[in-house]
Amino acid sequence: MMERMREGASSIWVKIILGLIILSFVFAGVGGYLAGSGQQVAAKVDSHEITQREFDMAYQNERNRMQAQLGESFSTLMGDPAYVQQFKRSVLDRMVNDLLIEQRANDLGLRISDEQIRATILSMPEFQRDGKFDNEQYNALLRRAGLTPDMFAESMRTDMLRQQFLSAIQGSDFALANELTALTKLEQQQREIRTLSLDLATFTQNAQVTDEEAKAFYEKNPQLYTRPEQVVVSYVELSGDKLKETLSVSDADVKAYYDENPAKFGSAEQRQVSHILVEGKSDESKAKAEAILAKLNDGADFAALAKTDSDDTFSGKEGGKLDWFERGVMDPAFEEAAFALNKGQISGVVESDFGYHIIKLDDIKPSKVKPFADVRDDIIAELREQRAATAFYDKQTELAEKAFEVPGTLQDAAEAIGETVHTTDFISEADAPELLRTPAVMDALSSSIVRDDGENSDVIEVGPEHVVVVRVDDSRPEVVLPFDEVSAQVKQQLAMQKGEAAAQAKADEIIAELRKGNTDILTAEGLSFSAPETIARIGSDRMIAQEAFSMAKPDADKAVYGVTRDAAGNVMIIALDKVIDANVTDVAPNSQLAMQLAQMYAQQDVMATLQVLRDTAEVSYPAEEDEAAN
Repeated sequence: MMERMREGASSIWVKIILGLIILSFVFAGVGGYLAGSGQQVAAKVDSHEITQREFDMAYQNERNRMQAQLGESFSTLMGDPAYVQQFKRSVLDRMVNDLLIEQRANDLGLRISDEQIRATILSMPEFQRDGKFDNEQYNALLRRAGLTPDMFAESMRTDMLRQQFLSAIQGSDFALANELTALTKLEQQQREIRTLSLDLATFTQNAQVTDEEAKAFYEKNPQLYTRPEQVVVSYVELSGDKLKETLSVSDADVKAYYDENPAKFGSAEQRQVSHILVEGKSDESKAKAEAILAKLNDGADFAALAKTDSDDTFSGKEGGKLDWFERGVMDPAFEEAAFALNKGQISGVVESDFGYHIIKLDDIKPSKVKPFADVRDDIIAELREQRAATAFYDKQTELAEKAFEVPGTLQDAAEAIGETVHTTDFISEADAPELLRTPAVMDALSSSIVRDDGENSDVIEVGPEHVVVVRVDDSRPEVVLPFDEVSAQVKQQLAMQKGEAAAQAKADEIIAELRKGNTDILTAEGLSFSAPETIARIGSDRMIAQEAFSMAKPDADKAVYGVTRDAAGNVMIIALDKVIDANVTDVAPNSQLAMQLAQMYAQQDVMATLQVLRDTAEVSYPAEEDEAAN
């Protein structure tokens, strides 16, 4: 279930569920904390506070969600303290925005009815099985989150209230037909241009750079010729994925696993029951349940009593009927009673964590096991996975022990796990192999034990079931390279700068003459424009198209001139001869373009509304202010 929730994390309802852990602390179990005056405040909106505890929970939930979506790349991002700070602030800002929206919605008198909440819960895919609402799945998920149905409903009410407010803003935007038509004409407009290229390489080659100029440039820009601190690194890598490739699984092992785990390779026995629930654990609740059972024993209709007397209102409307389930899904006491019944039989009063049940067995689906041939490959993959995990952790322990026992070399550790020692050339953080470029490895390489004392590092996790141990074999400090060693590079760089300046100056000179109507300068320079070509707004050369469509419309037959660079860095002079307007029919207000434009306007309106709400409220961040003060 939680796997499906992560996969659908873009859904508004999944975001609601992911936020429920926070709300569970608000509604239950921590009243003493909330009432205490000593709890740190993360943010304050007018008189409303967002506690540090609430923020910590929201931050952890968002971090878990991002980790599930981005995997190892997110772990790399979180190794950057600046990114972590930005990520935390974005979570807190979103919480502030939610509170501002909720306050504004309440001020406007917006409300969410109980029926809206019920209809929404019934339609949520997270609570459905085989296309229908599953009451047990619903209760099980809430139970894992530590919530009651009432708490969940109130949480839904708050989120739906915010969404109602935002929908009112977003749904009010539209695009006019003449606006859409004008925009379409602009998008489809074409321009006829000619181009002239000034080859940067030629100007660079003709640039003269003296030794004195090169030396002065070198001394003025030492950072350009500084070799960073570098180390030679030896490392031993241990990967679970590589272990899987080396493991073999015998046919006997596969068949034995199949025989020992029949439930894994088919459908387990399933049962469908109806129930009547009396909530609570009091003697009064038990007596009520026993009274209902007595009515059933006297011949009362089970479905009719479920509709009138069951506290489970969702299933009660269906005569108490629940969806199919197998062992390991329901409350243990409920499950034990359900699987002890024969078809059509009614249980006695069954006590569970939810209260007292009376259960009727409606139907049974017997278990089915898939043929061995159909699951053989799956079993091989699973056994390899299991054995690789065991082998990985055994080898990881051996690697850690040997690297610690013999700290002056990695050879013993590598031999102990059947791996080899890899050694780099001199590297810096910028050009390190990807395996070593993680923050954890770089921190280890810069530590005094590894860097200064020459000992092996601890085992460092660089990914799931993927670790390394590193050591520094040699190092050299950051240094400005001698001028003699980089003089050719300095002269080339200075020549390129001079070449770029000369090419730009020549382009400015040519354009100035062309604007005067003097085309002789082209002959004098041995240059000529290309043949006319018609380009669209999104041309093959983005820089040329961008410049051409930013130039003013030419008057009559007089070209307009501009200058830009092409993809290779050459200076390009553009002659705009003609603007070709597109002939377009009127665009319908219900077109795809209209929807896209309305969505863009809606996003702008929401951002503007949030800014107004922030400007008119007193928003502060006490925790950040305290941290800055310290």
